[in-house]
Amino acid sequence: MSDMNSAAEAAAHHRYTAAMAADIEARWQDVWDADGTYEAPNPTGDLAGDPAVVARPKKFIMDMFPYPSGAGLHVGHPLGYIATDVYARHQRMTGHNVLHTLGFDAFGLPAEQHAVATGTHPRVSTEAAMTNMKSQLRRLGLGHDKRRSIATIDPDYYKWTQWIFLQIFNSWYDTEAQKARPIADLVAAFEDGSREVPGGRAWSELSGPERAEVLGEYRLAYASEAPVNWCPGLGTVLANEEVTADGRSERGNFPVFKSKLRQWNMRITAYADRLLDDLDALDWPEAIKLQQRNWIGRSEGARVGFAVDGRADASITVFTTRPDTLFGATYMVLAPEHGLIDSILPAEWPAGVPERWTGGAATPAEAVAAYRKQAGTKSDVERQTEHKDKTGVFSGAYAVNPVTGERVPVFVADYVLMGYGTGAIMAVPGQDERDWEFAEAFGLPVIRTVQPPEGWEGEAFTGQGPAINSANDEISLNGLGVAEAKSRIIEWLVARGVGEGTINFRLRDWLFSRQRYWGEPFPIVYDEDGVAHPLPESMLPLELPEVDDYSPRTFDPDDADTRPETPLSRNEDWVDVTLDLGDGPKKYRRETNTMPNWAGSCWYELRYLDPHNDRQLVDPAVEQYWMGPREGQPHGGVDLYVGGAEHAVLHLLYARFWSKVLFDLGHVSSAEPFHKLFNQGMIQAYVYRDSRGFPVTATEVEERDGAFFFEGEQVKRELGKMGKSLKNAVTPEAICAEYGADTLRLYEMAMGPLDVSRPWDTRAVVGQYRLLQRVWRNIVDEATGEVTVVDTEPDEDTLRALHKAIDGAGQDLAAMRFNTAIAKITELNNHLTKTAAPLSRSVAEALVLLMAPLAPHIAEELWHRLGRTGSVVHASFPVADPAYVVDESVTCVVQIKGKVKARLEVPPTISDADLESLALGEPAVVAALGGAAVRKVIVRAPKLVNIVI
Repeated sequence: MSDMNSAAEAAAHHRYTAAMAADIEARWQDVWDADGTYEAPNPTGDLAGDPAVVARPKKFIMDMFPYPSGAGLHVGHPLGYIATDVYARHQRMTGHNVLHTLGFDAFGLPAEQHAVATGTHPRVSTEAAMTNMKSQLRRLGLGHDKRRSIATIDPDYYKWTQWIFLQIFNSWYDTEAQKARPIADLVAAFEDGSREVPGGRAWSELSGPERAEVLGEYRLAYASEAPVNWCPGLGTVLANEEVTADGRSERGNFPVFKSKLRQWNMRITAYADRLLDDLDALDWPEAIKLQQRNWIGRSEGARVGFAVDGRADASITVFTTRPDTLFGATYMVLAPEHGLIDSILPAEWPAGVPERWTGGAATPAEAVAAYRKQAGTKSDVERQTEHKDKTGVFSGAYAVNPVTGERVPVFVADYVLMGYGTGAIMAVPGQDERDWEFAEAFGLPVIRTVQPPEGWEGEAFTGQGPAINSANDEISLNGLGVAEAKSRIIEWLVARGVGEGTINFRLRDWLFSRQRYWGEPFPIVYDEDGVAHPLPESMLPLELPEVDDYSPRTFDPDDADTRPETPLSRNEDWVDVTLDLGDGPKKYRRETNTMPNWAGSCWYELRYLDPHNDRQLVDPAVEQYWMGPREGQPHGGVDLYVGGAEHAVLHLLYARFWSKVLFDLGHVSSAEPFHKLFNQGMIQAYVYRDSRGFPVTATEVEERDGAFFFEGEQVKRELGKMGKSLKNAVTPEAICAEYGADTLRLYEMAMGPLDVSRPWDTRAVVGQYRLLQRVWRNIVDEATGEVTVVDTEPDEDTLRALHKAIDGAGQDLAAMRFNTAIAKITELNNHLTKTAAPLSRSVAEALVLLMAPLAPHIAEELWHRLGRTGSVVHASFPVADPAYVVDESVTCVVQIKGKVKARLEVPPTISDADLESLALGEPAVVAALGGAAVRKVIVRAPKLVNIVI
């Protein structure tokens, strides 16, 4: 009995278990770190390395970097990180110099909220979260070049974020050259008279503030009064994404108002055409390209001026994509934020104005003020909701339709936004559903200008048709199609100086200010005249000061007339400074807003290239090597960028904009940041809810006869996100402890196609665990721990199984089809398990190399146990022998009248003629024909013959 126990203990000691996996994984992770296994050499600089490695084809692989949450990772988070790691490992093994690393997008609101609640400095909680996440990610065996890891909160990093901001601030967009140029070039043109100064005065006659105001209209980063989402209850301006559809803050459910505040903006609209056109050369999912195109929103049409009746100095400009419908414009609408409204309001209501137009107010000014307050509580989403009741108020002013000469009333209504076109519309209720609804609500006339189908009535017609009711004494559009009518009316408008053909974009300039503490300080100071001055590079980084209170000042949630007071503004010693900016010491006041959390993620791919460079943003030779244009990548960029589709627009659009500015100014050779984009799916999990609808702990739910119970009560199951709040999160540590990191990696890659969402099932993880155990047993004797391979040639069946696996898995890994690669490796291992003969060393080594990208720890261990030196990470991926990939024979199906009559084993290279002859001579086919005449034989060699009789 004692001997049997000893044998069992010895076998257990050499069996692949979770304990053995943990030992193997920790040991090899330490070796990889000590040896710098994943360090990718640059061609020059402090990270320069082996010239032979640099000479290889390069591959720059990136993940959208994470925000370091205090809650840590659940098993859904690493899906993309594991995928890029597998891909990067395969690329290394196929002869590439691979740059793969990971940093942290560490500024953001959650850490600031935690600081407000606890008094803990945001840096302390953020760095603790980063330490935890680094430990979790290391446990997965991710092959990152740790020398290159960055965090956006490091002053050495955000020094260059501030530097880029200054490049943008000190630039303007030259529409003739179609590129950004230094603002100094524009100033020189104003000084020498080669460019006229707006307003007609000489540059030398302008004061400092006047010059600053002129340049502010050109700078790519500028401060201006802008309509923003102001939340007094939170004391901060909110992004549109932080406002609910009913106009309240997502956090705290406070009212949000539209207010005009002086904010920093990025003139991203200057790049609208290039951002749109350059999408064509990017290898991105079409769905993402479409979202960007729709967000940019290029549309062709006309700008038309409507003179304000009785006011020679006032005109309302509208942009319309359908100038051919001008004859049907029966009223106008201005957005409540439109700057022209106050100047055109008459003191009294015109005679005969219906009461429903006035909102019951005594004067137009009172009516507009009340309506603006009402509209200020609504989000843009709520204002744009279709089929909602249309609201508005008459301004008391009339404009003149330039094609009919008719006076049309000018309304103020919230269904028009300042964010598109000019913030004013000509309303054509006959051809627009929203205009029709408004016209019905306010009793306004409807004139159709496009012939609707017979019997069409009671609603707007938005389709195509010949123009009707569209003529005056000088021009007639009647009978024309849309394209010809648009062209003719634009010519007419231009000839009379009341309009012009133009292109408009939905894209708005990027609001770049936040009233928060935990963000990058602006490297801007203001003089006593309020003129903004950039700090010189020698004063960067401008670091965040210490403050006693991290929260912005909050106000009565319903008081829309309040204004922000930022945390930075309370540190007067930091705000009020004396600086010498080149013209002697002077007193200045610092900018007290901070940059949005988007700022640090707009350029981080560049810092990965040259992370320790304190002299320049990036060494040009290094940037050219990793990201420069090349065949198939005309704009350059990262070779593979993997992340969630939720960043389809904002992050990607902002990063593209920054890249193009840096490219124009000569700082980089790549005009695009990311050449290839891949969106991974989501790992979902079952959520269990009790009778109140509250989530219960998923791991404590029991399944009985198809129903689910928690503490004896039946609960409902639904598929949803994985997360702490839904009580269904599974941590990587739990899976690693039970099965090992390699099993977790394999399971996540085997669950299905990478770009498809899939449900997590802990019970299914064991399948990949058993695969690793079978691979281990095929090479290692579990009783002794000795390698069992032999130095003999494998049989032909094994060679065919091996080379088919090499060929198929290699193609799948290169194409990121990881689930099918695992299936092919599993099929090979099953073949080896069933083979009675001992495993050949050559086959064992090839199997280990196939496994290495997916399960690197066990592969490294087996590689060395097989007697190999050097890391498996840098071993060459096996190459398939074509002779063994092609089958010796193929099964050909012979059909008569669509029914199978015979199956033939034929060479895969058989010709159509030989296959036809063979099929017609087959005894079973001859018997089935029974002497019937053959009318036609359809051959699809080598797999099908169809005989028609």
